[in-house]
Amino acid sequence: MSYTDINSKVFDKWNKEDWEWGRPISHEEFINAKKGDYNIKLTPTKFVPHSWIGDVKNKKVLGLASGGAQQMPIMAALGAKVTVLDYSDSQLESEKKMAIKEEYDIKIVKADMSKPLPFKDEEFDLIIHPVSNCYIEEVLPLFKECYRILKKQGRLISGLDIGLNYVFDEDDETSVKFGLPFNPLKDKNLYNLCLLNDWGIQFSHTIEEQIRSQLIAGFTLEDLYEDYNGYGKLNEFKIPTFIATKVIKL
Repeated sequence: MSYTDINSKVFDKWNKEDWEWGRPISHEEFINAKKGDYNIKLTPTKFVPHSWIGDVKNKKVLGLASGGAQQMPIMAALGAKVTVLDYSDSQLESEKKMAIKEEYDIKIVKADMSKPLPFKDEEFDLIIHPVSNCYIEEVLPLFKECYRILKKQGRLISGLDIGLNYVFDEDDETSVKFGLPFNPLKDKNLYNLCLLNDWGIQFSHTIEEQIRSQLIAGFTLEDLYEDYNGYGKLNEFKIPTFIATKVIKL
C-alpha cells in the first residue's frame, strides 16, 4: 500500500471521529451563500478575503484535496461550475450527499494529487486548495500541475502548513520532539510512529519550499496571510503555523 493510500484510509477513520475538515457546511450556510453571505477557510482560523475569490458565477472552480463539503458547496451556491478532487472516499461521499441535498451539480473525482492531475490544460479559472499538501512528499510537481490546468489569469489559493507543528510534542507544544524535515519515508522509526498514532504519513514543508515551488511552477505571488492552530501553546503565544497564498497564472 502506498503512503497516499494509507492517508486516504486515515482520513476515512478521522471522519468517523468528526474530523474538523470533514464536517459539511449547514443548509443555512448554503442558503446564505446563495445571497452572497459566505466565508471559507484554507487554514484553521482565518477566513479567505472575498477579493481572493472574486466573481465565480459560471467560472470553473476546482476544489483540490478539498473534499468534505466545505468549500465547494459555497462555490456552487455562488454560481460556479464546481469540481472536487480528493483521495478519501468519505470526503467525496460528503460532497455527493451535499450536492444531492442542495440540488446542485458537481463533478466528483477520486485521484491522488501526488500524481499528474486528471484534467486537461487550462481547464479551470480558480483552484481552492486548503491545507493538505502536508500529506504528500513533494510539492513542486503539484504546483506545476496546478499551473498547467489553470487558464491564463487563473488563480490558485492555498492553505499551507509551514512545518512548526511537526517540531513540538503534540501534547504540550513546549518541548522540541522532532527535527526538520519531518519525512517518515526517510525514517523507519518515524514511519512506524505515524502508523501507531494514526497520524497518517505526513511531511513538513517550509515556507521557502512552498512559495519557491509556486514561483518555479510559473505563478506570480499576489498576496498571503499567516494563521494559527486555533488551540494549544503555539496558538496561545501567537506563533504562526500556517500561511495562505494567492498566486496567479499570468
